Amino acid sequence: MISQTIQLSLTPVFVLVAIGNFMGTLTGRLARIVDRSRKLQERHGVTLPEERNLIIEELRHLSIRIDRINLAILLLVMAAILVGTIVALLFIDKMLGFKMDDVIALCFIGTMGLFLLALVQFLLETRLATASLRIPAHFLEDERAAPTDRKTDQVG
Repeated sequence: MISQTIQLSLTPVFVLVAIGNFMGTLTGRLARIVDRSRKLQERHGVTLPEERNLIIEELRHLSIRIDRINLAILLLVMAAILVGTIVALLFIDKMLGFKMDDVIALCFIGTMGLFLLALVQFLLETRLATASLRIPAHFLEDERAAPTDRKTDQVG
């Protein structure tokens, strides 16, 4: 009886591992964003107005990204709490003989819903990060020389 309950509790525990890994990814991204925003805040007061406007714009984007990641982390923590609740309910159900199948199923559905919402926030944050990426034009210019020019440049 208990061995079956332990086996049943393995699935939610695997979900908990996935949640933990995802949270690690999000906190790493959050740390990099916070570091970047601190650097921009340091530069804010010592820049010319044109550059200051770019800094403010980037800080606004970073603020939105921070909000998205924080929301994703909150959703994941709530999902993890539900996973713990599921495991506890599985044992209570088997040990005390309560019929809690519906409650356990609803908790699992809630866990998956929260996990999916966290994924959506992650998607939105990464899309924002990509959209706000500004690559300076001089990096995008075609500076490739013709093959014959390369030989002369290397020899000369």
